[in-house]
Amino acid sequence: MADEIKLHKPWMVAVWPGMGHVAISAGYYLMAKLGMHMVAEFQAEELFDVEHVEVKHGLIRTGRLPRSRFFAWHDPEGRHDLIVFIGEAQPPRGKLSFCRRLIEFAKEMGVERVFTFASMATQMHPSHESRTFGAATDQTTLDELTQLELTMLDDGHISGLNGVLLGVAAEAGLPGTCLLGEMPHIFAQLPFPKAALGVLEVFSTIAKIQLDLTELAEQAVDVEQRLGELLSQVEHAMETQHQEPTEEEAFLGSDGPEESEEEAVSAKDRQRIDRLFEESTRDRSKAYELKRELDRLGIYSEYEDRFLDLFKR
Repeated sequence: MADEIKLHKPWMVAVWPGMGHVAISAGYYLMAKLGMHMVAEFQAEELFDVEHVEVKHGLIRTGRLPRSRFFAWHDPEGRHDLIVFIGEAQPPRGKLSFCRRLIEFAKEMGVERVFTFASMATQMHPSHESRTFGAATDQTTLDELTQLELTMLDDGHISGLNGVLLGVAAEAGLPGTCLLGEMPHIFAQLPFPKAALGVLEVFSTIAKIQLDLTELAEQAVDVEQRLGELLSQVEHAMETQHQEPTEEEAFLGSDGPEESEEEAVSAKDRQRIDRLFEESTRDRSKAYELKRELDRLGIYSEYEDRFLDLFKR
């Protein structure tokens, strides 16, 4: 399959779900705004297992294994094409084997440089600037990051495939870079688009690509405001009650439990989803807004095949 993919000096960005949805949000945004198309699916079923099954109206649906796909963009300037590799999950075992196979496949496609995106949880307040940290596999790449005035990750470790893949890339002679977006550790389970925005700002500078970040910036402002309000409510409750809120209260605030999927997805929501699909068919850059809505409603898995069909040639 790799022999059939004709790309010019491609760079590869690999992302997986993680804290703050930083990497996966940046990957989907890049894919949508550049109007990428799917070129291959990476097969590694033996390293995954079915973790759960879904229940709809009392009926159990057969579970499926996580999937991993490649999306490509041809650089009109002829500098280097881009590949975005999006994995639905990291394999629970065989991470090194998975990365070696992925890098081998990438080299067959002619990939010359590898990036991973990740998150960095710190004590930052949601309203503070989100720094982008950097780490590299070689001195030349590290010098490039230093010139961009990033905060270097001097010591520590990068967990999961975000780090292992770059170690394998270095072994294979490919320069690698990890860009980590800073986010508040107390909201690690919630999306934090400001961190994804910072990562993409740095990446677009390195890659010398024009990327419209307006939508992501607007989303970042909205989330920053809502998290700031939630944090203020929690701090006020702690001051007045002299006791720490439970973890559930800290994340849900005073709104109570979320509605179930059946209650939350109204006919109006479905109509909006259909309209966004129509718009995304005409303009792939609209697909990120569609993905956000599907995630917000918790129904991405229901529409996944239809969504990914948008990125077929």
